[in-house]
Amino acid sequence: MIIGFDAKRIVRNGTGLGNYCRTLINDMIRCNDGRRLLLYTPDKGRDALRNQIIESENCRFVYPKKKRGKIYRSLWRTKNIVSQLIADNVDVYHGLSGELPLGLKENGIKGIVTIHDLIFLRHPEYYHWFDRKIYTWKFHKTLKQADHIIAISECTKRDILEFGDFNPDKISVIYQSCNPRFSEMPSQQDIENTTKKYNMPIRYMLSVGTIEERKNLILAVRALSLLPDDIHLVAVGRQTRYADRVKKEAAKNGVLHRLHMLSGVTDNELNVIYKKAEIFVFPSRYEGFGIPIIEAIFSGLPVVACSGSCLEEAGGPHCLYVGPDDVKGMASSIMQIVNNKEEREERIKNSLQYVQKFRGTDVASQVFGVYDVEF
Repeated sequence: MIIGFDAKRIVRNGTGLGNYCRTLINDMIRCNDGRRLLLYTPDKGRDALRNQIIESENCRFVYPKKKRGKIYRSLWRTKNIVSQLIADNVDVYHGLSGELPLGLKENGIKGIVTIHDLIFLRHPEYYHWFDRKIYTWKFHKTLKQADHIIAISECTKRDILEFGDFNPDKISVIYQSCNPRFSEMPSQQDIENTTKKYNMPIRYMLSVGTIEERKNLILAVRALSLLPDDIHLVAVGRQTRYADRVKKEAAKNGVLHRLHMLSGVTDNELNVIYKKAEIFVFPSRYEGFGIPIIEAIFSGLPVVACSGSCLEEAGGPHCLYVGPDDVKGMASSIMQIVNNKEEREERIKNSLQYVQKFRGTDVASQVFGVYDVEF
């Protein structure tokens, strides 16, 4: 079987969808039984990201045969790629980030698509109107090209069925796998370098994710004002204009000196920052899955997250969950864990058992199973 993949995110995105794509492909390489994997991308992107894919005889990148401008590369990914898939004898094409090119069905190529979330439909207030129009158009076009959908959570599957017209029997929930590095201890040198570079506080709760309104970091800042003075908040992620609101809220609550917002953190540094934290908080109002929760648990952290989307699926029953506006609830949940060492260790142990189902090769084998059923 020859399987093609939309690999744009692999070479372009350092976090989020890029991590999902790279982790899945590497897991597939590790457990592959001879299937050929072709990674289609409009350009080579960033060397540092592309080189994270494991070298394998059964996996290679494929680029447009004609080197033209940005508009051509965009059209190639959405339509013109199909002629190249035909030439390469691709049996199944997997859109890893919610999109499929036009013309797959007409040319007998099976289309599989991973849909991560439909937040642009569930919470349109977080998106520009033009972006919503584009994303919605792509979603409905993709449904027409897809033979099978992989939803990364039951929450996402429910949203697909509510906002789209698709056979529920052709939607498989396959959870996202976690990069194995979060189960590994960083070197002492990495610990020392990272601690010094970012002047890390001794005690801190950690939050990871783009600092944008939907991620609701203000809830953690408000909870911080109710916690002991020696506990800080470290937030790792790309900053948007919302970050200014977070800083103003921190200043208003007298905790600006205890708030540390970090961007451009490397993989090794992030591993250290996870390992040195005391607790992980994820106050997001809505997610398709919530991979940072899995990363935190594999890093040996207890978790407090918000209810209302899929985070209970990601974290399991041994994490604590509060409403996305419940400041006192978040603060008391944090204190419940940090003040009770025995409870903290028990929650970590049980959560680690729960997230074993997110280990990579198990996820990859489930995805291969979808290809086998459809082809």
